[in-house]
Amino acid sequence: MLDLEVVPERSLGNEQWEFALGMPMAQAVSILQKYCRIIKNVQLLYREQTPLGHDLIQNLTQDGIKLQFDAMSQRLKVIEVYDLSKVKLKYCGVHFNAQAIAPTIEQIDQSFGATHPGVYNAAEQLFHLNFRGLSFSFQLDSWNEAPKYEPNFALGLASLQIPHGAMVKRMHIYTGNSLGDTKAPPMPLACFYGNVFAESVEVLRDGTAPLGLKVRLLTTGGGAGLMGDAKVRVVERRVHFGESCQDILSALGAPHKIFYKSEDKMKIHSPSPHKQVTSKCNDFFYNYFTLGMDVLFDSTTQLVKKFVLHTNFPGHYNFNIYHRCDFKIPLVIQREGAASQGEDCILTTYSKWDQIQELLGHPLEKPVVLHRSSSANNTNPFGSTFCFGLHRMIFEVMQNNHIASVTLYRVPPSGSAARPESSTH
Repeated sequence: MLDLEVVPERSLGNEQWEFALGMPMAQAVSILQKYCRIIKNVQLLYREQTPLGHDLIQNLTQDGIKLQFDAMSQRLKVIEVYDLSKVKLKYCGVHFNAQAIAPTIEQIDQSFGATHPGVYNAAEQLFHLNFRGLSFSFQLDSWNEAPKYEPNFALGLASLQIPHGAMVKRMHIYTGNSLGDTKAPPMPLACFYGNVFAESVEVLRDGTAPLGLKVRLLTTGGGAGLMGDAKVRVVERRVHFGESCQDILSALGAPHKIFYKSEDKMKIHSPSPHKQVTSKCNDFFYNYFTLGMDVLFDSTTQLVKKFVLHTNFPGHYNFNIYHRCDFKIPLVIQREGAASQGEDCILTTYSKWDQIQELLGHPLEKPVVLHRSSSANNTNPFGSTFCFGLHRMIFEVMQNNHIASVTLYRVPPSGSAARPESSTH
């Protein structure tokens, strides 16, 4: 049984690990993987067809804990303990829920002190006792304990005293004063671990083709001094096609991984003279997992030839390898019969394929079907994706109509064609 410390408006954890509000989902998964012998039977819950319509939930079924992640930012928003019989809980080092300590209203009052009267929810038959960043829901033992609500009492508010002996059924940790209005906070300093994260990515264009990226980076550091002096800094960097490895390293830092393409499975889609050409060296990627992007370098020139931006939607084969890249692609669309001046529009991480086609038109060619699988296991439970080329961009489309990735490329040399890439194992 887990023995965890509750920190209101911040975290739930112990000396080895901590689930902190604002933590990226990938870091929570890393904790679950590292301590898989202790934390077992974890479920990931999401809506397959509408992944943005509901928050992502990691359900620790053996321990009675749910981690609720914001569907857009994919940062931890709410920590819920829904079965207190499966876990020990303490506050300021003192247990208020254990095998020999029942989480009654008296115990909560003794551990956390006074607060506003409880709010009764007649539909759920639960009392909610709220502190800042922390709330307890109490289950009534019998119908006889249900309060009689008078509409004119307490200025119309159902704020009544919780009956003695009532037991906690659920506990929530969140930011702010209201669970219903809470939002995922910014990522805390403790979650950076020396990494750099992308706050936003904007595609730079010259009107007809992409030129590169403008990246707003989040990093920590306040110069010389103690860790307590550190703070989050925002740094803006620009990277362009045709830049060298040294240019990219200077702008974005060292990649998390360098991936060399051992084979080109898309070569069959190239014009026939190039299918027989055997390359003496391989193109390679710089994988920036916390930025949600890859940079592809030409093996001969060692210069940037492609950028790959990942949306990290659940239900994709590469889900949770990359952090979500919150990108914007500004475009100027020429409408038929309209004046010479084009219409400005912006494609984002959350744009769906049918919306993109309405703006950019339908592709002239059929899509390339991309079926990802590992070398050890040829199965892919999520199915294939489809790659469409429009406006010198390749959109990888999932079966739910969301975009899995966008590949930006320069105009290739005469006689060759741009192709989708697989940038990781």
